[in-house]
Amino acid sequence: MPRHWVKQAISEIEADFQRSADTHLIRVCLPQFPGIYLYLKDESTHPTGSLKHRLARSLFLYGLSNGWIKQNTTIIESSSGSTAVSEAYFARLLGLPFVAVMPSCTAKRKVEQIEFYGGRCHFVDHAAQIYQASERLAKELNGHYMDQFTYAERATDWRGNNNIADSIFRQMEREPSPIPDYIVMSAGTGGTSATLGRYIRYQGYDTKLVVVDPEHSIFYDYYRCGDKTLTGRCGSRIEGIGRPRVEPSFIPDVIDEMIQVPDAASIATIQWLEKILGRKTGASTGTNVWGALQLAKRMRQNGETGSIVTLLCDSGERYLDTYYDEQWVKANIGELGQYQAVLANL
Repeated sequence: MPRHWVKQAISEIEADFQRSADTHLIRVCLPQFPGIYLYLKDESTHPTGSLKHRLARSLFLYGLSNGWIKQNTTIIESSSGSTAVSEAYFARLLGLPFVAVMPSCTAKRKVEQIEFYGGRCHFVDHAAQIYQASERLAKELNGHYMDQFTYAERATDWRGNNNIADSIFRQMEREPSPIPDYIVMSAGTGGTSATLGRYIRYQGYDTKLVVVDPEHSIFYDYYRCGDKTLTGRCGSRIEGIGRPRVEPSFIPDVIDEMIQVPDAASIATIQWLEKILGRKTGASTGTNVWGALQLAKRMRQNGETGSIVTLLCDSGERYLDTYYDEQWVKANIGELGQYQAVLANL
């Protein structure tokens, strides 16, 4: 009976995948950069509205295949929101209880979405407390702690199988510069950057993987010095990316370059991007695009042409009371003028 339920559960997830189309690749018009093409892989079109839908699917399949998830198993996850939203969706699909452990400052809209899918939220005061709280709840509830920060880099088949890297390169085939010069990605768990970096090397592409990191994240410092024991004093203000500790899923050796992005630059960029796309995006997308624009400026300065691909991670509709609230931004991020001026004079 247990094997039969697992077989049915995997079949249900695969059927859900078959009902979903691939996400769009949007070419952004940048007349200031002749011969340089910028693309956004729009992950906001997944059923749960973010890049983390891919990760949640992979983590459930990984847990089921390893025998960790059984019928009636309570699923526990440490998350600042988007992963928890997506995991709540898959938990409901399989009829499993779900608990998200998250900082109390998580966007209200994400909390509402988790609850919409039948999950419940367990709040902690500081981002660094989510790990211990998740482990404790898993023991108390006799559940399974998904632990995205450990398993993200291994749950996805990085060699292909329609992962995000495979999708990007297939969609780029008919573009003016089909092999991207750069793929730009921000790191939360490090799982997506690991998949991208491994795939690029496995396929023999010359594309460089550039990871952008927000303020108060430890990944950038770790990449530079290699000290795994580094910790930060506070969590990232850019939801979904940046960590106060070095996560096991962050693989620095598949990364070609890292760029540290000020939080104010990320927020200024989503305002700039809204004028170009006619839609709101999340702050992590601002981090990605700011980094991509720095690379475009470098290419232009060097007289190079080519293409850059980055990710539109989620919709800005989740952040109307934070990143799109002027008073909240002033109180929590600060002045944007310096970076708005840079963007206005690209």
